[in-house]
Amino acid sequence: MQKYLYIAIGGALGSIARFWVGSAITNRFGAKFYYGTFLVNLSACLILGFSLAILNRRAGLGIAWRFLIPVGFIGAYSTFSTFEWEALTSLRMGAFVFASVYVAASVFLGLAAAWCGLALGDLIA
Repeated sequence: MQKYLYIAIGGALGSIARFWVGSAITNRFGAKFYYGTFLVNLSACLILGFSLAILNRRAGLGIAWRFLIPVGFIGAYSTFSTFEWEALTSLRMGAFVFASVYVAASVFLGLAAAWCGLALGDLIA
């Protein structure tokens, strides 16, 4: 039962962080591109890679951290469904190049961010 509490705490913090970061980025850079969602997703990949590298190397940290960070926090912080909706909306508006750039950049830079997080976590662990 305790794992659900950790997931709930991580989820609450992740959803607040998602709203705050996404709003701050959109307010700063505008809404011509989905900067908020894009940067939230990239940072989620980075944080996920980093946290799993640390948790995989330091088993003594306890299972609670796995529920709190990768499941709870990242689960609520990442915005895959929003990303999909924005890409679909762009396609429906006929912005094929825009949607293609958004999807390709999100996938490839997301993979790069996850790899960087993993490498950084491996260096620290």
